[in-house]
Order: sequence, then C-alpha cells, then structure tokens
Amino acid sequence: MFYQAYQVHTDLLEPLRLITGRLAAFFTDPAPLTSAGASLRDVLTAYELLSRAHLTHERPAYGIDRIVVGNRMIAVAEEVVHVTPFCNLLHWKKDSGARQPRVLLVAPMSGHFATLLRGTVRTLLPDHDVYITDWKNARDVSLAHGRFDLDAFVEHLIRFMEVLGPDAHMVAICQPCVPALAAVAIMAEDRNAAQPASLTLMAGPVDCRVNPTEVNRLATSRPIEWFEYNLIARVPLRFGGGLRRVYPGFLQLLAFMTMNLERHARSHLDMYNNLRKGDTAKAEAIRTFYEEYFAVMDLPAEFFLQTVRLVFQEYALALGRLKFRGRPVDPRAISRTALLTVEGEKDDICSIGQTLAAQELCSGVRPYKKHHYVQMGVGHYGVFSGRRWAAEIYPVLRNMIHDHSRLAA
Repeated sequence: MFYQAYQVHTDLLEPLRLITGRLAAFFTDPAPLTSAGASLRDVLTAYELLSRAHLTHERPAYGIDRIVVGNRMIAVAEEVVHVTPFCNLLHWKKDSGARQPRVLLVAPMSGHFATLLRGTVRTLLPDHDVYITDWKNARDVSLAHGRFDLDAFVEHLIRFMEVLGPDAHMVAICQPCVPALAAVAIMAEDRNAAQPASLTLMAGPVDCRVNPTEVNRLATSRPIEWFEYNLIARVPLRFGGGLRRVYPGFLQLLAFMTMNLERHARSHLDMYNNLRKGDTAKAEAIRTFYEEYFAVMDLPAEFFLQTVRLVFQEYALALGRLKFRGRPVDPRAISRTALLTVEGEKDDICSIGQTLAAQELCSGVRPYKKHHYVQMGVGHYGVFSGRRWAAEIYPVLRNMIHDHSRLAA
C-alpha cells in the first residue's frame, strides 16, 4: 500500500506547489534595495524552491536539435526506429550525408530516464551515428504486455543490434554492463552477423566481489526476500500499468539521496542563496540538475529482483553461472568484438576493478583488441558526463570505435 500512500500524499501537495510556483513567477524581480524588498525576495525564493521540490514521472526532453561539427552547425532530429512495450530505440538523424560509425548507447534501466545520458549523447554525436535505449516507465506499461526480466533486457539488446546491422558498436553504462556482455556472448556463440565490432563497458558491476562499495554491501546485507517484501509495490490502478509489480522510482531516488544527504542539502542551500543574490546562472545549473534527478521511473519487479540476486548477491556472470533462457552465458565465446572497459578512480557505486573483470572473462578476445582505461579524479557520474568525460575519456572511446570500424578503412 505504500505506493498508494505516496500517490495520495503527492496529489494533496500538488495545489500548494501550483500556488507557490505561480506566486514566484508573478513577482519576477522582487529585489528593490529595501528591507521590505529583501524580505519579499526571501519569501519568493522559498516559494520557488517549494514549487520545484517534487518528483515527476515523465521522461524529460533530450533537447538536442543541433550540434557543432567542425565549424558547421548541423540540425539533428529524434526518430524512433524500433518500438517494444518497454523501450523505444531512439535515433538522432543528422542533416548531413556523412557516414559515421553506428553506436548503440545502452542506458541503465534504473530509477532515472535515459535522458540522464543527455550529455553523453551530445559528446558522441559529432563523430558517431547515435542510437539509445529509451526505456519506458514501467508504471505506464500495461500488464497485458507481460513480464520484463533480465532475459528480456538481453533480448532487447540483441534485437537492437540487429536493427543497427553489422559493424555497429555497443556502449553500456553502469547497470547494463552485465546484460550487454551477456548479449554479445550469446550473439558470438550464435555467430550472429550483427555482433558488435566493439563493446565498451563503463563503470559497470561485472564482478561485485572486487572492492565492494556501500551499494554492494547493502545488496548482500539482506536476503532477496527482504527486498521483495519491502521494496516491491503494485502500481495504482489510475496508471496504464495498474497492478504491475514494480520497484518504484521514488524509493530508488530516496536510497540514492540518503547515501549523500549532506551534499544534496548543501546543493539546495546553495541554490537558495544564489537565487537570493540574483546569481541566476549558478542557481539555474543546480536547478537543471535536480529537474533531471527528480524525474523518476519505476522498474519492473522481476528485472530489479533478478539484478539484485544474480549480479549483486550471486555474482552469476563472474562465476560462470549466468544463464539466458536456460543457456549458459560464456563470455569466452566472444572473439570478433573488441573490448574497452572504463572506470573512475573515485567511483563509490562501482569501484575500481569491478568493470575490469570483464577483460579476464573475455579470454577469447585477442590482447590487441582489449583496452582498459581508468580516469583519475572522477566518481561514478564523471565516467560518462562532465568535463573529464568529454576531454579525457571520450577521446579514448572515440579512438577505440574508430580503430575497429570498417568506415575507418
């Protein structure tokens, strides 16, 4: 019943947020240099924060309609090229005739939408033909469409690579590193013509036995039954996925924020002070981040529970016990696909060594096609977003794709 209770609470607060938001918008410049003006500014700043301090459950816009390539501005447009009940395969079509390496960017199916990788996409676009797994919010997917588990995730990646066709590349970020590696292993074993030319795994939990983090310790501190009993709920009937069992996005966000509560509180205090001082640029940067961070999506219960059990508790892939539709998953079958693993020195979610483990598992890949890169000074999100990603990590990825693409020949 906790999902229903959350929804009732959210509905009750909605009128208050609407009122405070309109008040803040009405007084756009309440800052005359008087004590009364300063007081009014404080109140309206508080209204502004209150109106925005809530979760949303719809995917934000990517907002990418043009990119700079060299000294040219090129228009790009989103197009959905393949649809399943749980995911859209989204493509950025460029207003340019240049042939570039096709890249499938595998976004995490987590408590956030794939738009969290907006910056990753922007960086990739000038040099690549980019596709992304645009996962749908499970609370909007009808029960008539059935279950979505780890096997279904792997099947999606195989199908999407077939849509892209031969000589494409796969880049998986965080949680999907395990199903991505499994998908490529199955494709290699089946001699699928669409197996990727290269596979890049970034900050993913391939072997969680290595340097366990707080996230890993939490996952192993309770039996899987505890997670099912305490974290799984049914979607309220008012939504498209009514009665579907899910791990609610608001619970995952709460868990993430609790891990860094002091930092999030400090960020909101900084935004409040910046708004009071009229430093709108700094306030807008913080506000933009939290608008994305507070956009949450629900996960299918079976996918979440299998991921916790097989990846974080039983280390199934690392120990050679992972199966796909009853078939053993054997990364040693991979030989044609080049492998790049990327880690962040200060990653407190997926620590140093956990992604590197894929290099040993893929023993069939020749040494000259295997590369590992550690970025100093970055945490988890810095591996795929921000200044260090664009300036230092991306060139390594771009060179890897270029070196193993037929377009480079």
